[in-house]
Amino acid sequence: MIAPSAFDVRLASARMIAPSVRHLAFERADGGAFEFAPGQWVNLVMPLPSGEIKRSYSIASAPEGAGVRAGSDARRGRAWLDVPARIEPGATLRAIGPHGLFTREGGDAAPALFVATGTGVAPFRSMLGAALRAGGVAPMSLLLGVRFEEDILYREEFEAIAARHPNVRFAVTLSRPAEGWSGRSGYVQSHVPELLGALAKESEAAPHVWICGLDRMVSTVKDLCRKELGLDRKRVHVERYD
Repeated sequence: MIAPSAFDVRLASARMIAPSVRHLAFERADGGAFEFAPGQWVNLVMPLPSGEIKRSYSIASAPEGAGVRAGSDARRGRAWLDVPARIEPGATLRAIGPHGLFTREGGDAAPALFVATGTGVAPFRSMLGAALRAGGVAPMSLLLGVRFEEDILYREEFEAIAARHPNVRFAVTLSRPAEGWSGRSGYVQSHVPELLGALAKESEAAPHVWICGLDRMVSTVKDLCRKELGLDRKRVHVERYD
C-alpha cells in the first residue's frame, strides 16, 4: 500500500455534475505523479478565517501511473469549496494522502457488484476505470441510488461505458421518481439480490460486493448480503461516509 504524504495540488478544472455536487480535477503543483489505489481518498487542507480544517474527498479518477490529475467529488466541505471566489481553477491547496483500504486493483478477476448512493459512487468510478484500463473482462455491475433523476452522477459516462463494454452493467434506482420515470425505483437494497444473481450466472468465480455511502444504507446492504444472501464476509467490502 502506498504511504500517505503531504503535497500541494492545483485546481485544474471544476464542473457541476448534479445540482449539489461539484467534480474537482486537481494536479500536483510540482508536476509529479500522484500514486494511489482505486478507491482511496485524500484530505484537503482548507484555509478558513477561523483556521485550517481538513476535509476528506474520494478520488473519482483511475490511477494513471505518470498522470498528475485526480478528480474528487465535492459534496463534503461544499460550503467552502463551492464559493467561486475561494476555489477557482488555479487555486492551490495542501493535500495529504492517499488514504483508505477500500480498494480494488484493476486486474482483479472476481465479478463485482458496486452499490452506491449519491457521492458514494466516486470510488467506483475509479475502480471501473482502473479495471477497463487493465483490460479486465470480469463481469461488473454498478448500482447507483439517488433521490431524483437530476442527481444521477456521471450518468452519460457510465452509460457510455456500459454500451462499449459487454462485461459492465449500469443500473440506477430513484427513491423519489418523477412521473414518467421508467427505470428502477426504491432503495438500492431492493435490487441487490437480482443484480447479484445475474453476476453469479455470468461467471464461475464467486462475486464480491462493494458498498459505499451513508452508514444506514451500507449496514442494510451488508446485512442483506451476509445474512440473507449468504455471502462470505471476505467478499463484502464497505466504506461509510458518516
